[in-house]
Amino acid sequence: MHSSRLLAPFVLAGSVLAKQCLNITVPVSISARNGVFNIPTLEGNADATTFAQNLTSIRGNFTQEALLGYETVAGEFDISVKFCRPDAENGTNPTVQVLTHGLGFDKTYWDLPFDDYNYSYIDVAVDHYGFCTLSIDRLGEGNSSKADPLSVLQAPAEMSALYELTMMLRNGTLPNVPRAFSKIVHVGHSFGSALSYLLAVMHPTASDGLVLTGFSQNGSFLPTTVASWDNKLARLNQPLRFGNISYSAVSEALLPLSNLTGQISSSLAKYNITLGEVLQYSQTTDLGDLIAGLQPTQLPKMADLPSGYLTWTDAGSNQFAFLLPGFFDPSILQFAESSKFPYTLGELLTIGSGPLMAPLFKGPVQILTGRQDAIYCGGDCLATGDPALASIPAKSKMAFPLARTFEAYIQPDTAHGINLHYNSTGAYNVIQRFLTREGLGPS
Repeated sequence: MHSSRLLAPFVLAGSVLAKQCLNITVPVSISARNGVFNIPTLEGNADATTFAQNLTSIRGNFTQEALLGYETVAGEFDISVKFCRPDAENGTNPTVQVLTHGLGFDKTYWDLPFDDYNYSYIDVAVDHYGFCTLSIDRLGEGNSSKADPLSVLQAPAEMSALYELTMMLRNGTLPNVPRAFSKIVHVGHSFGSALSYLLAVMHPTASDGLVLTGFSQNGSFLPTTVASWDNKLARLNQPLRFGNISYSAVSEALLPLSNLTGQISSSLAKYNITLGEVLQYSQTTDLGDLIAGLQPTQLPKMADLPSGYLTWTDAGSNQFAFLLPGFFDPSILQFAESSKFPYTLGELLTIGSGPLMAPLFKGPVQILTGRQDAIYCGGDCLATGDPALASIPAKSKMAFPLARTFEAYIQPDTAHGINLHYNSTGAYNVIQRFLTREGLGPS
């Protein structure tokens, strides 16, 4: 336990700090040993289902069955990042947190534009504790460069991009950020945690500390997740955002319907159906995804994606994987579904490709996972079946034999999408206090 007295300077400072943020496009050269997979081109949603059936079958290891070998993938890509710092930095030795999102999100996971940003992780880290942050759109997502969803967008290549950004921060060469950082910590969520873990395996001195949220090394529940998603081609699921349908053409086609609301309501009333019920249906099924993008938005344009970009079917699939009923604002589910981002064949094939141990990493490690996480804990992170094991994530202590400190914190009343729950800021404070206690706070 650390004393509240130790935290007082940071909390008091946070009450008067405000963040300054800068969006930057960073050219990054990557080199990675990627897998070569024998996966046929997906022509439609039925092919996406077939892929999921093969990936989740217990008859064997489909990833290994499809693996033909390895090749070096190299090239230069643009990575979209958002750098934030306190308006008035305290001290001369700031700490930067590198924030990496998981599947289905972009970098706004860390600064959700929902409910006046009351769910913002960055606000807590920067304004309340004085950290700097660098949130990134992973390679292939958001405003970052798109790439082949099977041969390029795999865990090794995305980790390579993360490493290069880390070295720019370390060396003071990140564009428009004129300083080098001697204290760099990596905070990930889900697949972003897997990438941060892989960074610690491959480059154990690149990071000074790890915070892995929505994470464990128990992958036995992943098939259930993939099945629950009922995978679709992203370009077909949300064609206005991810396909090649023109927004202006659709708007023009729907314009005549805007004057028919009264007639539609009258017709529905004959069958005891309200317009509100119809709207609720559209929001909670894949019809809601079909029309996502009709409203003006600041979301990145990811039009005309190739068929290897996938997404889950609808809001029900989203809730099953990410949210705990009764502990989230119902409106945030609709927000999350309409603003979701795709994932790729290559990511699904390599999500569990990292070694079981990070034997040379010496910094502190915190795993923070929601107790009701379905993806990595099957819905209860405390159900270990072993009285000597406090939680499923706690088993990962064996993966970090040289870590200065290891902590597995289980966030109550929370599922996999930690940042979307009512008590998200409680989790944020747990993370900042851990980093501060471990000497990785700004100084």
